Amino acid sequence: MNTNFTPQGSPLERKTPSSMHAGMSHARKELADWLRDAHAMEVQAEAMLKGQAARLEHFPKLKSRIEQHITETRRQARDVEQCLQSMGQDTSALKDTGGKAMAMMQAVGGIVMGDEVIKGTLAGYSFEHMEIASYTILIAAAEAAGEHEIASVCERILGEEQAMAAWLSAHTGEVVRQYLAREEIPGLDSKR
Repeated sequence: MNTNFTPQGSPLERKTPSSMHAGMSHARKELADWLRDAHAMEVQAEAMLKGQAARLEHFPKLKSRIEQHITETRRQARDVEQCLQSMGQDTSALKDTGGKAMAMMQAVGGIVMGDEVIKGTLAGYSFEHMEIASYTILIAAAEAAGEHEIASVCERILGEEQAMAAWLSAHTGEVVRQYLAREEIPGLDSKR
């Protein structure tokens, strides 16, 4: 039995060198669009992290790790911008502004929550996993587009995002226990 049968006229059979090149152009276009999304995501992450770090008062280990990740996030945004420039592309002011606005809304929402540190940890953990997925996609797209240097940059950023997610995973229980212990003491502010 022939399991490799391709019907005549199928897209796989019709590919010619010129249509494969057109597909590569599409891969580059998508890569550039997704890099713009990643840049906006990093702009949003920086704003979100800065807001959270500025308000954390009673969770010094969390604050310190967030401040470290702010430095990484700034570098990641610059690196993504350089990847776009290497392709002759630029960032999207609209997407960047939207990212900042989203971060501001998240920060305002956190301020009014009685358990801001917990909600911030939840948002941060979720956001890190979105970034992990984004950079995994970018690596595959960069490789498909023949942009190996961009893939390499995205692999380094992916490692940093995975490290932050792993740190949050390892320390979330500690943050929750510290928050709950502070909640038991009357008059003690535990939200931050």
